[in-house]
Amino acid sequence: VQLVESGGGLVQPGGSLRLSCAASGFTFSSYHMTWVRQAPGKGLELVSSITNGASTTSYADSVKGRFTISRDNAKNTLYLQMNSLKPEDTAVYYCASSGTNWYIPQYDYWGQGTQVTVSS
Repeated sequence: VQLVESGGGLVQPGGSLRLSCAASGFTFSSYHMTWVRQAPGKGLELVSSITNGASTTSYADSVKGRFTISRDNAKNTLYLQMNSLKPEDTAVYYCASSGTNWYIPQYDYWGQGTQVTVSS
């Protein structure tokens, strides 16, 4: 099983980034997926989740209206479009599989993370 994030970097406040997570080694289309972030010196924060068929999404209040999660099951890839970025969005962003039960997520597989830094 492998999850590989990409697309992080340094961006100015108000800017945008699109993160990608390429999945392999498991049946991607069967699993709900989640983006999780960890800011410097802080704990893990669930950012956004999406069902296996992309019919349902959820967002943390801190990113609602600014971030959009999506997936392409044909390409085994998860995305996170991040707009109107703020300095407080600075964190390492991880993608994780969240199992097959939307109401009882199990974060079995994790990527290595990609750094997002929002600074002028």
